[in-house]
Amino acid sequence: MSAAETSVTARLESMNAGAKAALLTLIVGATCLMLEPFAPWLIKWPAAWVLPATDWVGDGLSWVLEAVKPFARACSDILSYPMDWANVALNGTPWPIVIGIVTAAGWYLGGLPMAALGFLGLSFVLSSGYWFQSMNTLALVAVSVPLAITLGGTLGILANEIPRIKSALQTVLDVMQTVPTFAYLTPILVLFGFGPVVGLIASAIYAAPPMARNVLLGLERIEPEIKEAAIMSGGTRLQQLFQIEIPSASTQIMVGVNQCLMAALSMVIIAAVIGGFDDIGWEVLLTMRKAQFGQALLAGLVIVAFAIIIDRMSGALATERKRYAPFVSWVILGVSVLFTVLLWKYLPNPNDLRFLDPVAETVDQGLSTFTVANGASLDSFKNNAMFYGLLPLRIGLDNAVLPFTWGFSWTAAMSGWLFAGAGVVGLLLAWRGHVTAGLILVILTGILETGIAELPWPFVLCAVAALGWVASGRKLALVSVLLLATILLAGLWERSLLSLYLSGAAVFACALFGGLIGLLCAVSPMAWRVMRPVCDMLQTIPLFVFLIPVLMVFQIGEFSAFLAICAYAIVPMIRYTRHGLINTPDEMIESAISSGATEWQILRDIRAPYAAPSILLGLNQTILYAFAMLVIAALIGTTGLGQSIYLALGKADVGLGISAGAAMAILAMIADRIVQGFAEERRQVLGL
Repeated sequence: MSAAETSVTARLESMNAGAKAALLTLIVGATCLMLEPFAPWLIKWPAAWVLPATDWVGDGLSWVLEAVKPFARACSDILSYPMDWANVALNGTPWPIVIGIVTAAGWYLGGLPMAALGFLGLSFVLSSGYWFQSMNTLALVAVSVPLAITLGGTLGILANEIPRIKSALQTVLDVMQTVPTFAYLTPILVLFGFGPVVGLIASAIYAAPPMARNVLLGLERIEPEIKEAAIMSGGTRLQQLFQIEIPSASTQIMVGVNQCLMAALSMVIIAAVIGGFDDIGWEVLLTMRKAQFGQALLAGLVIVAFAIIIDRMSGALATERKRYAPFVSWVILGVSVLFTVLLWKYLPNPNDLRFLDPVAETVDQGLSTFTVANGASLDSFKNNAMFYGLLPLRIGLDNAVLPFTWGFSWTAAMSGWLFAGAGVVGLLLAWRGHVTAGLILVILTGILETGIAELPWPFVLCAVAALGWVASGRKLALVSVLLLATILLAGLWERSLLSLYLSGAAVFACALFGGLIGLLCAVSPMAWRVMRPVCDMLQTIPLFVFLIPVLMVFQIGEFSAFLAICAYAIVPMIRYTRHGLINTPDEMIESAISSGATEWQILRDIRAPYAAPSILLGLNQTILYAFAMLVIAALIGTTGLGQSIYLALGKADVGLGISAGAAMAILAMIADRIVQGFAEERRQVLGL
């Protein structure tokens, strides 16, 4: 072996896993680009190689669904009774008594602030003129949540009692939470037909996984001493479970109930798509379709009011032990009943109390005035963001840089200079010992020049395998490649890359701005006091409501979808960044201060590294939130898998809906596992 070969071998052996993975990815990408003129199949997967997987899925599921349909329709008929009873009960109860019940419950759970929240929130609903629609929505939640609690609780208990099914169940729960809701609406629609019960069932399915996870988590966290005491008491296994363990895990289980309620409420507009009955979700859809943005915003705020009330009250039930005087609650309830009896003849129809209609009309008029006055500026802002940001990321500089947008055309020479500059900077980084960073810089330059939607499929497979290998080892790398290969063979690759582009751009924006806001909230208590209610509100708003403000200002388009995804997905990044930065152990801070470190040095060298696992967890949640919002954003102008899922729902195409939903779930799960792998590696380094 020559001296040169020995030197190269020694350098390769000295490279860490990240550098080796990045080098391999760079070689594969460069090879694909060089061979493109001779082997175009390396860039675009040939249509002749696509398997009719969507048709296979559709045919197979259609046979199964037809076999199960009679039983499903019978269940639908049975569930229609409690749904009707809940509608009758809520709509038949006079509105002062409903407000009194909620106010009384608020006092008992949280005192005067919670009572005021319940009273003012329902007064807002009453003033909106959507009282009956709101009660219909509550009826759906009132029936779907017990179903979800029963289903999720049963699954959580089974996973705790039968360890062999725990791993499989967690995989199923991951799939249920990552598959977009629109994807499984199609088979539900085929099975149960069209109507309110279908929305009820979809809400229950969507709300069950949080309940199952929290029940399992609560049972796993029970102190061993408690379990040993239950065994020594001589009771049967069922007695130990229901009399000792479940009560001991009640706090965590109630957190699951809280999340279950919020998940069911977030589904009301999606349920309206297939339910089609007179509820508040349908009002949001109807007013959006008519471009009545003031009314759409008003109806959306009604859902927000319900979400905040339910979140605060169920949260207090889960986490706070203090209860306020029941006597006062009974007095509040008695006053509401007395008020109703005395003024029975004079109580107005709640849907005639449309006190906020002038506000909605003012919003519409103000919006029209604002868009007319600032239309040119808004269009300029949107177009600049698209032409100089999103579009190059989507189709690459070589396709996006045109005389119409940039004032000149991109040439091959420019690509050469771009790669040469990136190569020089990469070599400088490598010379300073940052080999991995230098290689990643060149790879990112290539992605920007080519565009995410135009990336060669071997490069994507290799890059994902490299990330999986570095994050968690060979198993994750192999599983990731196999799962992505199914998307490739099913002919959903191009749509998957489009989804990856938009969600990736949103996640990057959320990571950048959410991280900076989280940093500001960590160093400034005043900033957190301002941001905390904003984050609380954003987390309680149902997904569809995010579309309304961006549609009001920027109309339909990909940029509006991007903003809606960012608004929904940025909160976890803010919360987890702040949480990680402020929870550095005191002894580490004291040690740094005693060594003479400045505040900036403590933040950079102590707090940030210690907060890395928490920040990565926030990034993980941001990715999942972005994928969850992607299908909803398809309503206002996105392409890719989200659009395919929505079109499949309209055509009742089970095969396309499930296949596209599974493809999106695969992308989300791979990203989830990779980020979790990096977070776990950081925890091990920190000894956590």
